[in-house]
Amino acid sequence: MFEHDQSRPMNPLYTIAEIVGATGGEARGIVAEAVTSISIDSREIASGALFVAIKGENFDGHDFVAKAVEAGAVAALVSADKTHRLDGLPLIVVPDALEGLRGLARFSRTRTRARIVAVTGSVGKTSVKEAIRAIFSAHGPTHASIKSFNNHWGVPLTLARMPAETAYGVFEIGMSAAGEITPLSQLVRPHTALITTVAPAHLEFFDSEAGIAVAKAEILAGLEPGGRIILGADHAHIGRLLAHAKARGADALTYGFDAGARVRISGYRTEDGGGKASVSGDGLDIELSVSTPGRHTLVNGVGALLAAREVGVPVDVALDVLATHGAPEGRGLAHRLGGGPKPLVLIDESYNANPASMGAALDVFAQMTVPSGQRVLVLGDMRELGAAADALHAALAPAVLAASPDAVWLVGEHMAALGAALPEGLVVGRATEAAEIAPALAGALAYGDLVMVKGSNGLRLGALVAHLRSQFGH
Repeated sequence: MFEHDQSRPMNPLYTIAEIVGATGGEARGIVAEAVTSISIDSREIASGALFVAIKGENFDGHDFVAKAVEAGAVAALVSADKTHRLDGLPLIVVPDALEGLRGLARFSRTRTRARIVAVTGSVGKTSVKEAIRAIFSAHGPTHASIKSFNNHWGVPLTLARMPAETAYGVFEIGMSAAGEITPLSQLVRPHTALITTVAPAHLEFFDSEAGIAVAKAEILAGLEPGGRIILGADHAHIGRLLAHAKARGADALTYGFDAGARVRISGYRTEDGGGKASVSGDGLDIELSVSTPGRHTLVNGVGALLAAREVGVPVDVALDVLATHGAPEGRGLAHRLGGGPKPLVLIDESYNANPASMGAALDVFAQMTVPSGQRVLVLGDMRELGAAADALHAALAPAVLAASPDAVWLVGEHMAALGAALPEGLVVGRATEAAEIAPALAGALAYGDLVMVKGSNGLRLGALVAHLRSQFGH
């Protein structure tokens, strides 16, 4: 594996002179000649780091510069109007620290010869990004977004952290409003862009799904000349995305189960605990296996394979990696808890939820067999759906019933609408916060049960998953 590990000692990431030049800053009191890493979190500083003092909604990094230096930072990138309280510390002073980070990101992109892929979409972007990262890592030095560093500070931070020797880079780009993807795509300048799908997510900030499609198409803004955009085709807005690609003069490659996709997926079946299907078109005629069940997981695998192929990774490498690559934490990862022959199987879908991803997760749950006990669903609110929220939650009822649960637990205010649409007696527990149901849920479960936890990250369902894992053993 070639993936870059930021925790180990490495060659200098930048010289101080390079940082000053890239940011237009002024160095004050710096003894070191170079930095080996970059962080915006004073709690995660490595020796030799550059600390970037970003001001957020709930914190101001300038309050933690001294702590960062004490922890090993050799310099801090700071805003000029905050220097009055930072006397005696090693600083690179710029008009605005976040804009300075963007300048460093632009310099990083200019100096690299890496082949770059950028991923966005309403559903599946992190899973596809992680699959691409795994494929790239099997073929050359790779740099990728960590966690979901996909916003106005996460993308420039990830790009600025990219070592000069990187061969492949993959960046996740997210948004919650129109206009947010354009500057991030222009910063990353991908050779290949990928839009997984368009679905009703972030409707709180858009008038319609069509508006979401237009916002996702902003990823074309930074596509390098001659670059290709890869488009998941299994949604109602593929024509709109293709029109945007044509207007930009970008070659578009579609993929999916849809009969009109240039790369067509067919014959999906669950096999050996994962999924398998035939993939044909655009020079491909292959069988693809993925280690996690679900049609959406197979589709994500095809998108990752196409993106990797586009920047020069052999198809055989991608096929081998995808056959064993697992789901990221919080996005379908299965935990088999307990050492006996009848474990409690816990499906962790706690990271995010919208109508499309909820439907896909329920479809996977419907296909799974229970070890010996109950089929249990724990469903949390889907956030940022605006005025349509209650209706979209209630509309999940057919998919919930098709999944054949024995018991349903609901978390969040909007899930009350789903509860009202389900048969009486099926919902056995309701709460506004996940912590409220944790003891009762754990007490109601037993080894041999199959449990899926799915909801938006803001509900802290991940803590509920951690509680169940601690109660039933890792």
